[in-house]
Amino acid sequence: MKKNILMVAITLLSLQLKVKAQYVIKEADKQFELYNYRRAIDLYEQAWKKKQTKHTAARLAFCYKMQQDYQQTESWAALAVQQPNSSSEEVLNYAKALQENGKYSEAKKQYLKYKKLDQKTNGELVNRWVQSCDSALQWMKNANPVQILNEKAVNSPQSEWGAIKNGKDLIFASNRPSIVSTVQETPFLKFDGTKLPDRKIDGFTGTQYFRLFVKNDKDSLQNFPLSMALNYHIGPASFTADGKHMFFTTAVMPEEDDYQKVRKVKGKVATATTGIYHALKDENGNWSEPEAFKYNSDKYSNGDPFISNDGKYLYFCSNMPGGKGGVDLYVSTKGKTGEWGPPVNLKEINTEGNERSPFFDLANNFYFSSDGYVGMGGLDVYVSMIKKGLITQPINVGYPLNSPQDDFTLVFDTDSSGYFTSNRYNGIGDDDVYRFTKQKTAAYKLSGVVSEKGTGSPIADALVTLTREGGIQIQFQTDQAGRFKFNLDRGANYQLSAGKTGFRNDLAKLNTNGLPIVAVELNKDLYLEQIVINNPIRIDNIYYDFDSANIRPDAAIELDKLVKIMKDNPTIWIELGSHTDSRGDDKYNLKLSQKRADAVVQYLIDKGIEKNRLTAVGYGEAILLNECSNGINCTKEQHQLNRRTEFKIVKQ
Repeated sequence: MKKNILMVAITLLSLQLKVKAQYVIKEADKQFELYNYRRAIDLYEQAWKKKQTKHTAARLAFCYKMQQDYQQTESWAALAVQQPNSSSEEVLNYAKALQENGKYSEAKKQYLKYKKLDQKTNGELVNRWVQSCDSALQWMKNANPVQILNEKAVNSPQSEWGAIKNGKDLIFASNRPSIVSTVQETPFLKFDGTKLPDRKIDGFTGTQYFRLFVKNDKDSLQNFPLSMALNYHIGPASFTADGKHMFFTTAVMPEEDDYQKVRKVKGKVATATTGIYHALKDENGNWSEPEAFKYNSDKYSNGDPFISNDGKYLYFCSNMPGGKGGVDLYVSTKGKTGEWGPPVNLKEINTEGNERSPFFDLANNFYFSSDGYVGMGGLDVYVSMIKKGLITQPINVGYPLNSPQDDFTLVFDTDSSGYFTSNRYNGIGDDDVYRFTKQKTAAYKLSGVVSEKGTGSPIADALVTLTREGGIQIQFQTDQAGRFKFNLDRGANYQLSAGKTGFRNDLAKLNTNGLPIVAVELNKDLYLEQIVINNPIRIDNIYYDFDSANIRPDAAIELDKLVKIMKDNPTIWIELGSHTDSRGDDKYNLKLSQKRADAVVQYLIDKGIEKNRLTAVGYGEAILLNECSNGINCTKEQHQLNRRTEFKIVKQ
C-alpha cells in the first residue's frame, strides 16, 4: 500500500513538473523571440532543471553566444549535441563554440563530423573552417612580439569600441550611462510591433544605447559634443587629418507609416537600419548639425566610416543589395562639386562573409576585419596594400592581435602602436578598447607540462591560458607530451590556467617582479582532474550544531573551497546533498537534512554563485555509508561517517 501511495505521489509530482516546465519554456520562447536574451537564459535554465531537451540546450547556447559568453555557449552546445535527435546543425554550432574558445583541435574534429553528417553542405566552406583551425594553432605557437594592454581609462563594464585619436583627444563609442542625462523618446533596433521597448535600455543587450565619448589628455571623460538628438545608437567616428570633418554612424528609424503598419501585426518585429552622417567643426570648435550621407537608406545599413586624410575618399561597410556577402566594404569618391559618387564595391577583398572597420595607416596599408577568410574565429584583422590602384591579397595579422573572438576597428596613431577593439576573455566589459605596441624581443620565457591529477599522464591538446594583470590572455595548446610555452614581460603579474573538455581547470599565479635583467627561463606545471558526472564528492569538516542548519565558521572555510571550484569552472552545475545518521525520527532527519542542504546552497549564492547552478537535496538517512541503520548499535565515529555533506557535478 505504501509503495502504491509513493508511486502515485511520484506520478503527480512528475506531472506537476512537466506542466511547470512547459509554462517556463513558453515564457522563455516569448522572451527569446523579443531578443530579451538575459531573461530568456534564466527561464531556459529553470526549464532545463525540470526537463532536459535539445530545444532548451540549443536555445541556451544561442542566447549565451549573443551575450558573448563563449564558455557557456560551448557547454550548452555540447549538451545539445548529446540530446536525442540532435542534427548536423547542433554539431556545427558545437564546432563553432569550440573554435571561439580556442579549442582548435576539438573544433576541427567536430567540423569534420559535421561534413560527414551533412552531405549537402558547402565542402569548400567546411575546408576553410578546418584550415582555420590548423592555421590558428600555428599562429598561437608563433605568437608575434606585441604588447597588448587593456585601455582601462576608457573601458567600463559595458561595451567600448572604435577608439580613434583626433589631435590629443581619444573618441570612442560606449553604451555606458551617459555623463549628461538623455531621454530616449523613440524605440530602436528590433522590437515587438505591438509593444514599445524600454526607452533607456536595449532589450537585445540589456544595456543602454551607444553614444560617443571623448577622453582628453588630462584624463577627463565627457560626452562628445554632438549637435544631434540623442535618440538612437551612435557608433564610432572618423576624422580628416585636420580634425575638421567628422563621419559617424547612427540609426535610421523606419518611416512612421511603416512603423504603424508593423504595430497592427501582433508579434511582428520592426527593424531599424544604420546610416552614415557628416559634421563640420566651425572656427569656435563647435560641431555643425550632422548631414546624412547621400546613399543612406531605410532598406539597408551603412556603417564603420573611414574618411581619408584629405577627405576625398569615404570607406565604409554596407549590406546594400548587390554585395558579395553579408556586409561588404565600399568606397565613395568626392567629386569636384563636393558630391559623393556612387559606392564602389571593393570586390578584391570582399567575401561571402562580413567585412568591416576599414582603416589606412600612414604607409598606405589597408586594414579591415573579416570573418570570411581563414582566421582564428569571429572577426579577424587583415592587412592589404594598394599597388598601382589594385588591392593585394589580404594577410592575417596573426596572434595575439587576433583571437578566437571578434577583433576589429584596428587603427594606428604612431608607426608601431595604436588601438583596436575585442570581446576576448578577461576584458572589463563586453567589448573593450585595447592599446597595442609592437615589440622586438621578449624579456623571459615560461614553459611547463599539463598532466592528469593522480596519474601524472601528460594531457595533449589542453588549452593553457596566460593572463597578464592589466593586459590580455595569451593561449597555447599543449603538444602530445603536454608541453606549453609563453613569453613574459618584465615586472608583470600573471595568472596561468589550463583546461580541457571533461576536466576541471587548474590555476596558478606567477610574476616577474625582481627577476634579473638577463634572460631567465621559468617553469610551471599544471594538473587537471577529470570530471565524473553524478559522482559524489565529500566535503570534509562540514559540521552542524545539534538540531541546527546554520553554517558554522569552521564549515565556511571548507565551503569557500567549493566556491573557488565553482568560480574557476563557471559552466559546471552541482547538486548539494546533505545526509544524517540513523538516530532520531526518519521524517525529522529528512526535513533537517533538507534545511542543511538549503543552507549550503544559500551560502554559495551569497558568495556570488548563480542560483540556477545549484540544487539542494536532503537525503536524511536514506543513503548510509555503513550498516548503522535503525536499531543497529554503532559507535559515535560510525554514525559520524554517515553525517556528511557532498556535492556532485550534474552538468559540465
